[in-house]
Amino acid sequence: MKRGFLRKNIMIKSVRSNNKNFKEVHFDTGLNIILAERIRTSTDKDSRNGLGKTTLIEIIHFCLGANIKENEGLGAKELANWTFILELKLRGKDYTIYRNTTNSGIIKIEGDFSDWPIKPEYNIDEKVYFLLCKEWINLLGYLIFDLPLKKTKEKYMPTFRSLISYFIRRDVGAFQEPFKHCSQQKEWDIQANNAYLLGLNWEYASEFQIVKDKGKTLDELKKASEQGLLTGYIGSLGELEAEKVRLEAEINKIGEELKTFKVHPQYYAIQEEANKLTREIHETTNDMTLNQLVVNKYKESITEEKDISIEKVTQVYHEAGLLFSDRLINTLGDVINFHEKIIENRRDYLQTEIDRISKEIEKQKLLIEQLSNKRSDLLEILNSHGALEEYFKLQDRAITFKEQLKEINNRKTNLKKFKEGKSSLKIAKEELFQKTFRDYEERRLQIEKAIKYFDNNSKSLYSESGTLSIDPTETGYKYKVDIKRARSQGIGYMKVFCYDLTLSQLRAQYKDMPGFLIHDSTIFDGVDERQIAKALELAAFESKEKGFQYICALNSDIVPYNDFSESFKSEFDKYIKIKFTDATDDGGLLGIRF
Repeated sequence: MKRGFLRKNIMIKSVRSNNKNFKEVHFDTGLNIILAERIRTSTDKDSRNGLGKTTLIEIIHFCLGANIKENEGLGAKELANWTFILELKLRGKDYTIYRNTTNSGIIKIEGDFSDWPIKPEYNIDEKVYFLLCKEWINLLGYLIFDLPLKKTKEKYMPTFRSLISYFIRRDVGAFQEPFKHCSQQKEWDIQANNAYLLGLNWEYASEFQIVKDKGKTLDELKKASEQGLLTGYIGSLGELEAEKVRLEAEINKIGEELKTFKVHPQYYAIQEEANKLTREIHETTNDMTLNQLVVNKYKESITEEKDISIEKVTQVYHEAGLLFSDRLINTLGDVINFHEKIIENRRDYLQTEIDRISKEIEKQKLLIEQLSNKRSDLLEILNSHGALEEYFKLQDRAITFKEQLKEINNRKTNLKKFKEGKSSLKIAKEELFQKTFRDYEERRLQIEKAIKYFDNNSKSLYSESGTLSIDPTETGYKYKVDIKRARSQGIGYMKVFCYDLTLSQLRAQYKDMPGFLIHDSTIFDGVDERQIAKALELAAFESKEKGFQYICALNSDIVPYNDFSESFKSEFDKYIKIKFTDATDDGGLLGIRF
């Protein structure tokens, strides 16, 4: 082993289970092959759990704090209450980790943890030490990556579960891009974790995300205001100031009204009494008007009555050529006298009615005057006082205007913050970029080392240069890899392989960093046999040379025996730590099929 590289103090020794069917797997420093031999032809009736290559990787993740999904993978009902056991070396000491699929919130531990900052508790009944899973993850972050145990003010910092996933990639989504360990990984997580692993200042990556958050907040504020969805921001400063002046005037006006407002406890009773008097005045006025019409009619009737004398009657008939006898004239006179008596009686009656109704009219006038005076007194009270409800209405209006004024002030504040925020954000982005660039220059030797490792790894596989570019930009670190022979089949997976190997090569100088790199067989899907052979030989050499473990799961049908060098071919079998086969139902890792 060359000077400068330390045998890793953090390594995986074995994986086993409390279930007797499980096949125990042991690992050594250097290359470790998990080989799956398939004999049967795949059918629709094949089991869900396969031979166990991927399951083995899931178990390692599980014992290092990963969650399991119900009815999937290790969460399948067939594996209920299975306990998986991981033996590993942490900082030079051996530990045994137990985790049960049913009671997965508890991690049982055996070993010397006297110097651990988080001490496991002791279960007297079971006579075991244990930690909660969250505590275990927190502790692993400290022991393996030197992450702080306590929560810090830093946002968007690297986490153990994210960092470890670059050294133990799982599922297809983990192999799509070198800098992502899962398809749904967020941009800040990519920036911060890769910065940490490449030896850059991850705190700057975190700050870039905080700046992005501030910019996003301003953008959302502006967008919402433009759409009219946010009542706290709208209008220009000039418009808001004008609205503020208007509201203040309204508030002052209502304030004065409230100061002089007199509340009458019987306000509504008085109002009802005034309304009643008004109705009585209207009714009396209508009656008086009707009486006056009757009096006028009676007076017209008296005026229209005419006297009829005997001489006038005789003259009329004489003019008509008729002559009355004396006897007839006497009889006609009696009739006229009778008629005159009737007229006289009618006149007396009408005059009596006129006198009576006229007196009633005078009484009605007096009543109207009395009612009007009384109503006037009541209206004066109503005009000088108000109801309690009216007082409350005024108060409510004042409160409404004050709330609107407060809203206007908030709008002004938001608008000022938006304008000031845009300026300060621009300054902050530039200052952060300058800091990042200076730090980048100061770490150039570390960056060049990573670039050289990646380039050498690419040349080992394709005899072509590979490019690992790390650029500080105004939005954070930008990472990119490229291999010139980009059209070769499976080149995407080989970019991941070269990058992962680069990380392990970089971390080899630190003894308290992950001493293992684990790949599922997915890493070689569609890759040319010559590149598979070269990749395995490169991983074997680098892991032995730099003192870490390279654990790789392979299907037997893709092992490129004919493309291995003679020396590696002769040694290949010794790297195989276990073989799984589908020749029998118990030939897989779990020893059962379901």
